[in-house]
Amino acid sequence: MRISSRGRGEEGRERITLVPENVDDLWHLSYVLEPGDLVSGDTTRRIQRADDQMRDTGGEREHLHVTIEVDDIEFARFANRLRVGGVIVSCSREDQLGHHHTLNVEERAEITIEKHFKADQIDRIETAEAAAENPDVAIATVEEGAAYIHTVAQYGTEEYASLTKPTGKGEYARPRSELFDELGSALSHLDVDAIILAGPGFTKNDAMDYLEENYAAVAETIVTTVDTAGVGDRGVHEVLKRGAVDDVQKQTRIAEEANLIDELMENISTGAKAAYGVQQVAEAADFGAIEHLLLLDSRLRAERQGEGDWDIDVNDIIDSVEQKGGEVTVFSAEFQPGEQLKNLGGIAAILRYRLQ
Repeated sequence: MRISSRGRGEEGRERITLVPENVDDLWHLSYVLEPGDLVSGDTTRRIQRADDQMRDTGGEREHLHVTIEVDDIEFARFANRLRVGGVIVSCSREDQLGHHHTLNVEERAEITIEKHFKADQIDRIETAEAAAENPDVAIATVEEGAAYIHTVAQYGTEEYASLTKPTGKGEYARPRSELFDELGSALSHLDVDAIILAGPGFTKNDAMDYLEENYAAVAETIVTTVDTAGVGDRGVHEVLKRGAVDDVQKQTRIAEEANLIDELMENISTGAKAAYGVQQVAEAADFGAIEHLLLLDSRLRAERQGEGDWDIDVNDIIDSVEQKGGEVTVFSAEFQPGEQLKNLGGIAAILRYRLQ
């Protein structure tokens, strides 16, 4: 994310002009924008004309600069764009005022947002800005007979490849080199700046030796190896928990979320300093007992947009926690720790002391 300028709008609103530089930035913006916000940007719009020659074509598209009052946000990850819909409140053509329009926000397209930003929303934008220089990372996990490749993004991890080649003994066993060769080939087609190689036992070390000999460019991109008990999703979680990604990609929040959810679950299992569910967490906030508040981004957005079912204002909880010196982390619903938090109601807290 690149922030071009910051200023003040009308009615005490803050105005930020920014440029999303990748799909992660578009994902961040989908959780920053809310109905009622003002968003400005360049767009095209089909203009109807009272011209006999244009009636059969339905009008022609013109380039416009519009400001819309947001009523709908949709993040299309696989299309690499963010759709922001709303009513046009300002436009380079006055005859378009009051019409509904959808801004397709894409990478490297400058937009201006004017709204009453909440503290966690500003933090999200500034974190994305700081992450702009972070390397793209892939995690390859390998064991006898199987290898997996996951890419790491700020919205979570995604499986890129799953490879199986029975090795060892047996009728269908194949040489280990076949599995290692498929792994090397798949990694060579990834445009990443760093690779973490992980897995149980010595298989990953043998894979590293093979890659150094046959895929030198891939081997040079491997920055570290990590011992894990499993591969695939389980192995990736272990890599994140141990901080290997943090060493390569300092600004990612995924590893922090994995550690926080593990600490929370350990506290819950021992009946210690933990609260979950909106009622328990609100009570803990009133007592000033919250050391770290954990919120799920999708649930936070739903509550703020009036689509949730909590009878307690989530903003009051956040304000109370911050005023009493607690920390707040907003989890991604796209990654496993977020799924665990969702199962706890989308809100939980690590406490300074036991309440009961």
